[in-house]
Amino acid sequence: MEFSKEIEELKLEFINSRNVLIALGDENRQHMILKMMESGNCKGLRVGEITNKTSLSRPAVSHHLKILKDAKIIKMRKEGTKNYYYFDVDVFAIDNLKTMIIHIEEIMQVLKVKRNKND
Repeated sequence: MEFSKEIEELKLEFINSRNVLIALGDENRQHMILKMMESGNCKGLRVGEITNKTSLSRPAVSHHLKILKDAKIIKMRKEGTKNYYYFDVDVFAIDNLKTMIIHIEEIMQVLKVKRNKND
């Protein structure tokens, strides 16, 4: 494994996953995601419904939804004047995150082998 090449690839993966990591790193967004999943509503939830399921204010829910939407974790669809937020089943951003984690694991395995050889 050529290490400098692997590290450069990992740097790009970190950059590509930054928005997802930021979005998932917030406790309020984690809580919102869990509550949205618990609802089992595959067609989506409105801001008011999410507000009722969390202890967050309506403006806070809207703020967090924007971050999750920008990270491509959720999508929004309009029905007239109503906006429904739902999980994107084709989450490219989550796939990037999984790839990055696998890559980190591979690099760590190489480091472990090198460390054991030096012991």
